[in-house]
Amino acid sequence: MDMVRPATLAEALQAKADRPELLPVAGGTDVMVGVNFDRLRPPGLLDLRLLPGLTDWSIQPGDTIRLGAGVPYARIIDELGDLLPGLAMASRTVGSPQIRHAGTVGGNLGTASPAGDAHPPLLAGRAAVEIASVRGTRTVPVTEFYTGVKRNVLAPDELVAAVLVPVAPGPQQFAKIGTRNAMVIAVCSFGLELDVAGRRVGAAIGSAAPTPRVAAEAEDYAGDELADRWESRAELPEAVRRRFGELVAAAASPVDDVRGSAAYRRHALAVLAARTLGWAWADYRSGWQARRAS
Repeated sequence: MDMVRPATLAEALQAKADRPELLPVAGGTDVMVGVNFDRLRPPGLLDLRLLPGLTDWSIQPGDTIRLGAGVPYARIIDELGDLLPGLAMASRTVGSPQIRHAGTVGGNLGTASPAGDAHPPLLAGRAAVEIASVRGTRTVPVTEFYTGVKRNVLAPDELVAAVLVPVAPGPQQFAKIGTRNAMVIAVCSFGLELDVAGRRVGAAIGSAAPTPRVAAEAEDYAGDELADRWESRAELPEAVRRRFGELVAAAASPVDDVRGSAAYRRHALAVLAARTLGWAWADYRSGWQARRAS
């Protein structure tokens, strides 16, 4: 198996154009598992580790974080916990400390596994994916990025260059269920965002459908229920939280597998959604806006 090691992003894009069969690898936390278990036998690997241009993040106009595809989860936790709390929460649940220092959001997107921990917060926050090739750069809303089980919109000559994530416009939450507390693939997961200025609720599920997906009906329901509460910060009734959870569960289309049954996934999603909405609303009621202003 060939290992192609470009020195720059431009060289990496040229290599991908010349040899589209090359499989990109950064942290290798998904790719090398497949290779080790003989589920993947690519003709060659394109080494993107520590490639300049992929390993940095910056704040762009419009309060958007441009997160390089090669920034590892450990740095998201350490450096972006205040700006992207939902993504940082998800990053803390990824594998072991060693995996968090190697794995990347770009890798999650490239693999496009429904169980990827980064997907729900990116979807809830309406992020976008910056895709590059020798033909140029294009930006795709993350809601349009996934096309099927472990499939995405990347053309054979394209690489994920960065993720464009709005700075948290309100409280965010992430929760997942696994067969144990650590180093586990999600049975199901859920990301939530309260957009205070936009008066919007973002809700997205993982590991409970062929692709990560937005729970649109649940978002609309929560938005309607909160419409008269943003100013008053009135308490959110349990019945509202429970109905929100039911609508999130209804948005899923899970399967039975070795990690859990479809029925369990729906039940777990309903519980996670109800709880995270309650936690996020409690955070907002307790002065989130004032804390952000300070």
